[in-house]
This record gives sequence, C-alpha cells and structure tokens, in this order.
Amino acid sequence: MVNITFPTSKDIYIEVNGKKLAAVESYEAKTTRKENYIESFGESEPVCVIPGKIRHTIELSKVYICESVANDNINFYELTNFNLVIVKPDKKIIYSGCEWLNLSESTKLNEKVFENAIIVAIKRLEVN
Repeated sequence: MVNITFPTSKDIYIEVNGKKLAAVESYEAKTTRKENYIESFGESEPVCVIPGKIRHTIELSKVYICESVANDNINFYELTNFNLVIVKPDKKIIYSGCEWLNLSESTKLNEKVFENAIIVAIKRLEVN
C-alpha cells in the first residue's frame, strides 16, 4: 500500500533563525524574470534576448502566529530577512531573504487574527 501525504497549512510556514514563527493556510507564488533586448542598428526587431534578474513574489493568505511563540510578542511589521518554507510530498521549497511588500489583518469577534501578506524573496531553493 502506498502512503501519500498532501501538504496542509502546518506544512507552509514562516521561519526566523530556524524557528517556526507562523503558519500559512494558503499561498500563491509567482516568479518573474526581466528581459534585456539586444538591438542592432538598422534592424526592426531585436537580435536576441538576454535573461535578466529574477523576482519571487508570494501572496500568503491567513498567516497566524504559532502557539509555541505566541507569547514572544512577534510583530510582523518589524519582521525582515526571513524564510518561507513550503513542504510538499516530494520536496521542500525554501524562499530566503524575504521582505514584506504588503501586510493586512482581518478577524471576527472571538476568533484568531489572521494576516495576509505579499512578500518578495531573494532566493528560491528546492530540497528533496
């Protein structure tokens, strides 16, 4: 019998100094690359395209502080240079050097405060 596991919100988390800080319910990751066109005088089209800088942007939904660090007075607005770890059945994806672009909060009466965020990362690493 084959044992298959699917990632859950406990498998998507924010890490600082190797310590799990917050769990994330869902994410959407986009990687873009800027292109550099090389043009030749007198030509109507570029002669080639050289790949440029890569940018990783990740949108996180329902970010919440882990209970193990709930009393550490974590302030997401001051958080900088952190890792985002996404665990999948066959690999782990680590976004490092992360910084916040957008941070918002929402909650209902007597419920946990959830934060949504858009972050950028310097590096993306896949580990088997």
